[in-house]
Amino acid sequence: MVVTEAGFGADLGAEKFIDIKCRISGLRPDAVVLVATVRALKYQGGVAVAELERENLAALQAGFVNLERHLRNVREVFGLPCVVAINHRSSDTAAEIAQLQGQVAALGAQAVVARHWAEGGAGAEDLARAVMALLAQPATPMRMAYADGDSLWEKVRQV
Repeated sequence: MVVTEAGFGADLGAEKFIDIKCRISGLRPDAVVLVATVRALKYQGGVAVAELERENLAALQAGFVNLERHLRNVREVFGLPCVVAINHRSSDTAAEIAQLQGQVAALGAQAVVARHWAEGGAGAEDLARAVMALLAQPATPMRMAYADGDSLWEKVRQV
């Protein structure tokens, strides 16, 4: 098994990794870990930086559309199983974590809290178990967002 980090966002790192690097190298990932933070989702939901430490379920809901798009890209465009790692921060509230996990579950995926920054390896054990559970499922063939023979404009439209 090989684990690699493909960069920020399913629209940047994963897209380039899959459509360019995997196409050329023949690499085929078996699963994806999509990393998110409550703080970033609230920021994307319109919260000012100075207010990010406060619980804000409405902003979390508004910012979730970004994560939802990344999750859908990984699963529906590339055809890969995915788990969402919630990179926990001390300001995250139980209500925010529960809401985020519920939103991800509603899309048919799992969101796991990762506390490795505070707890070391023990803080990533739940995430590791979730990834192993994905890998235990029958493999699905990875898809590219576009075909090699597509025109430049068609490739841009697909991405």
